[in-house]
Amino acid sequence: MKNRLILTLTTTRGSRQYALNKLAKYAVLLAVLLVLTGVVLSNLLLLKTSNELTLLEDVHQSLTDRFDDVVGSRELYRTELDQLAESLQRVALERDSLQQRTEQVGEKHELWVESLLSLERELGLDVSSQMTLARATELQKVTDERLFMLRGIPNGKPTLDGVITDRYGMRDHPVTGERKKHSGLDFRAAVGTPVYATADGAVEYSGYHKSSGYGNLLIIAHNFGFKSYFGHMKKLVVRSGGVVRKGQLVGYSGNTGLSTGPHLHYEVRYLFKSLDPRPFVNWGMDNYENLFTEVKGIAWDSLREMHPRNHLAQPSPLSQKVTSLPAK
Repeated sequence: MKNRLILTLTTTRGSRQYALNKLAKYAVLLAVLLVLTGVVLSNLLLLKTSNELTLLEDVHQSLTDRFDDVVGSRELYRTELDQLAESLQRVALERDSLQQRTEQVGEKHELWVESLLSLERELGLDVSSQMTLARATELQKVTDERLFMLRGIPNGKPTLDGVITDRYGMRDHPVTGERKKHSGLDFRAAVGTPVYATADGAVEYSGYHKSSGYGNLLIIAHNFGFKSYFGHMKKLVVRSGGVVRKGQLVGYSGNTGLSTGPHLHYEVRYLFKSLDPRPFVNWGMDNYENLFTEVKGIAWDSLREMHPRNHLAQPSPLSQKVTSLPAK
């Protein structure tokens, strides 16, 4: 019986035995081993595939949530700047229409005047009793400047809540106890609160910043040497070198770095010097001139002359035909 393998088959009619030589025995053992190996490998592949599907579902959900946040931020930050830009565009279109159809000047004048008067009200200016072409050109210059400055210099709140919990200035540090300057404002913000850019700009830094104590830190460079800082963030959704627009979602607040609790630390700097962010937070279309008197040490007059308005310096082709337009 040496080197032989006996196989016994049992049926309802009895049992029968079959003897296999040594080679057949190894073949059977090999076949059994291959079957067992196949079963093990198929289970491993099935497990791996299941894990990958779960991971893909999580990634899909994360992307869906992020898309919803971005869409939501766009809707929530359709601010007065967008409305003002639409008003300016409407005035320009009606002006062009007036130039092309001078035979209907009366009707067009009324539409144009009403748009300009509405623009004055949106700018917070005194409403003119008589609308002239000189005043219309002046309104375009004013609107162009305000749009340019408010999109390029930090303004407004970085969160929707906007409740300030700690001011700018000297204080005892809440963690170290050291008496030192607090270079920004702290805003109330639970972990995961959306944070938005306060002006157009380029992302100078996005990542963990250990030496500053700000944890996850975002720095955005704006026009004229202004910068905004966002500290203690939980998550940053923009990368260094990227470009952001005012009102764009840039991350979520957190409690990283040297912090005693969840909040958003927000700074405004000019040429490496920290400024009190409060006048910038309160700055808007309805109090546009306030910033230039409240914030000292900046050559505001020179900065305001830098906005691109050369195209408005040309005399209007209508100036020889119409000298004044009656207000409604």
